[in-house]
Amino acid sequence: MEEYSIKIVPTATPGIVKFEANKFLTQHESFEFKNIDEAQASPLAQQLFYLPFVKTVYIAQNFVAIEKYNIVEWPDVQNEVAEQISNYLNKGGEVIKQVEQKTGNIPVTVYAESTPNPGVMKFVANKKLVINAAEFKNIDEAQTSPLAVKLFHFPFVKEIFIDQNYISIQKYDMADWNDITMELREFIRNYIQEGNEVITAETDNASKEEAVAKQAEEQAKSFDNLDATSKEIVAILDEYIKPAVASDGGNILFDSYNAESKTVKVILQGACSGCPSSTMTLKNGIETMLRDMLANRVERVEAING
Repeated sequence: MEEYSIKIVPTATPGIVKFEANKFLTQHESFEFKNIDEAQASPLAQQLFYLPFVKTVYIAQNFVAIEKYNIVEWPDVQNEVAEQISNYLNKGGEVIKQVEQKTGNIPVTVYAESTPNPGVMKFVANKKLVINAAEFKNIDEAQTSPLAVKLFHFPFVKEIFIDQNYISIQKYDMADWNDITMELREFIRNYIQEGNEVITAETDNASKEEAVAKQAEEQAKSFDNLDATSKEIVAILDEYIKPAVASDGGNILFDSYNAESKTVKVILQGACSGCPSSTMTLKNGIETMLRDMLANRVERVEAING
């Protein structure tokens, strides 16, 4: 089973730092504790309150946020806090006591949003669904996602892409979105509201989500081995392209850069994969931006699976 790892994430409030985990800590719920007495329901929060600079502890789906007193500066203590949280979790420490967790349905809203790909509809929830993106081309690939498996039982569902708080569904041509959107939206909403798993938390073998997380970790480690231009391309994709692509229900990943041919290869996922307008997006959007920002170093962008 994959161990917990913690990433330190600064926030807009200087006194608050987020400690993001690579797995979910709670199921769709959020908690706020202002002192150790209030934290009776959270053994983890109680442990953190033994640190004299901890003022408030917030626990949400995949992170712990801590507000500190001014007696210390975060750069001096944040690494030790991150290590304490990861050690606690990896020793099997309880985040929220089961008996204290709320029962019953979780209030959830889901709305449908069209994408540039007419064959794909994006279903957006007001809850975080996954930590790492997952793409399923068929029901066999979806064994680590109980939600995806159930969605594939709808005869018109062709492919599924899940990321953050949305699900992109590609349909077969046999169905019209006007006839099936409401059915899918209500099914997804009810499924999440009942507290069901989107991605299986633990499997005997590494889950698809864990494989994606491992791939992302490997990519991060290999980033230092990239040439200077490739690093600039990755930075441009992350800052300027990914947010726009995600808003359309898709994702884009850097694959490679060839300095001799001045060609960038990318991987398109979700609504972007197979989209009739993806060629235009590549040529008029991504390619133009990279040409302008990396003059004389990039001439062409190709999608290796798009």
